[in-house]
Amino acid sequence: MALPAADLSKQPDNRTTMELGAVLPLTAEVRDDHLFVGGVDMVELAREQGTALYVMDEADMRARMQSYLRSFRSRHENSAVVYASKAFLNKEAARIVNAEGLCLDVSGGGELACALAAGFPADRIFMHGNNKTPQELREAISAGVGRIIIDSRIELGRISQIAGELGVEQVVYMRITPGVEADTHQYIRTGCEDSKFGFTMRDDFAYRCVHDVLAAPNVRLAGLHCHIGSQIFALHSYPEAVEVMVDLMARIKQGYGVELGELDMGGGLGVAYTAADKPASIDEFAETVTAAVRAACEKHGVPLPRLLVEPGRSLVANAGVTLYTVGIIKTLPGIRKYVAVDGGMSDNIRTALYHADYEPVIANKAAHPRTEIVTIAGKHCESGDAVVVDMPMQRPDLGDIVAVFGTGAYNHTMSSNYNGQPRPAVVFVKDGEARVTTRRETYDDLMARDV
Repeated sequence: MALPAADLSKQPDNRTTMELGAVLPLTAEVRDDHLFVGGVDMVELAREQGTALYVMDEADMRARMQSYLRSFRSRHENSAVVYASKAFLNKEAARIVNAEGLCLDVSGGGELACALAAGFPADRIFMHGNNKTPQELREAISAGVGRIIIDSRIELGRISQIAGELGVEQVVYMRITPGVEADTHQYIRTGCEDSKFGFTMRDDFAYRCVHDVLAAPNVRLAGLHCHIGSQIFALHSYPEAVEVMVDLMARIKQGYGVELGELDMGGGLGVAYTAADKPASIDEFAETVTAAVRAACEKHGVPLPRLLVEPGRSLVANAGVTLYTVGIIKTLPGIRKYVAVDGGMSDNIRTALYHADYEPVIANKAAHPRTEIVTIAGKHCESGDAVVVDMPMQRPDLGDIVAVFGTGAYNHTMSSNYNGQPRPAVVFVKDGEARVTTRRETYDDLMARDV
């Protein structure tokens, strides 16, 4: 693994922190040259809690959840928003999702256990996964989860058997692979035909499998689900997917005499990771999806279903900031300027996986213009270990506190202990108060399972 070649044509943008626009958390501000989020000084917080440190702007999270509910229910009253917890989950996040009236999407037994431990109502939990183990299915059915999204006929048999043993009827959706190519990174496209997820539409396979689901004892098919990908900017793929799904619902009604009342269109709305990014708004996403559902239902003679969407990244990414301390500065003339910090691919693997871009600033120089191009390198034994590659930042000095924006999604949840690195704490900030919601790991934690 190595970094891409340096882009020597890049020039500093001379922006100050507050000129970075949509990448900033809702409550970000600069006071006396320091970055504040949620009314809390990020420099002082870093000194108190140590770095690397995940910080979540609670007001930002809640505002986006409210915006999703308002945008969809004002256009389609019978709708629900299901938070895709794989983006970011701890007990406090689950409690906030519950308080805001959203449902919760979990993938695997660990996410389910966290949600239940936080007191999240099981009947508002949706269980996902392309290979849920029999144990995970038993845990979900025993807990009384509201919906299990089945991915295969093999899984259908397991659900039917376990539900029968437990003496319950389990409500399910079928996950359909609609054959729609989303405009996003190839690793996070999930709706195309070559996918490990769901029942393919190819050769009418999904339609034929409906027969098996309807015939299975202890199982009730309530609806269909699809998810075409993540970090999607161009919304045109959603009406295409809606058309495929509603057409299938109409065929099921005609061929099997069963009217499915629920349609889950997944998530995938993109977010701004850089100041140049221009993602669609939550409102535009809601208008696109609800209008497409209305049009397709009218075309195919299908009653308007309960409509669900499953946002994850677009609820939490820009609420998150990661703080680091500068430990080493290394300038290679004509090549790169490396700024090494006390974190890296163990707390943010996305840069190594996807060559993801992020906007950094120096939190204790937040009002200064970004006059240099730097690569923020991690501390791990990999040449490709970087958090930010060739992006503008203020002139760094040893001991500076670096803030990297847009890290609320898929950073904490994909973190690791590579090189024996304890994972960072998670701190929620709101109204001038900071509270640790996940403590920093210790060396003892790293060895707690060793025998």
